[in-house]
Amino acid sequence: MWTSEMRELDHRKTDGIDVTLLWDSATNRVSVLVVDERSGETFELDVPGPDALYAFKHPYAYPRRYQRERALAA
Repeated sequence: MWTSEMRELDHRKTDGIDVTLLWDSATNRVSVLVVDERSGETFELDVPGPDALYAFKHPYAYPRRYQRERALAA
């Protein structure tokens, strides 16, 4: 997950949910890392730069929104 080229752009923690917005300077990749400390579940979303803030604020809703937008564009 983390490499030396990765930079934390933003971070928040609410009610045991830890959300981190990351940027990899080597690949220009933006991702959102979510850790649920209660259940131990972790997931990471690769997101296009323009979607980064929305995905960071709404990491559980973002995958559904992104899939819906891709279906409409097809």
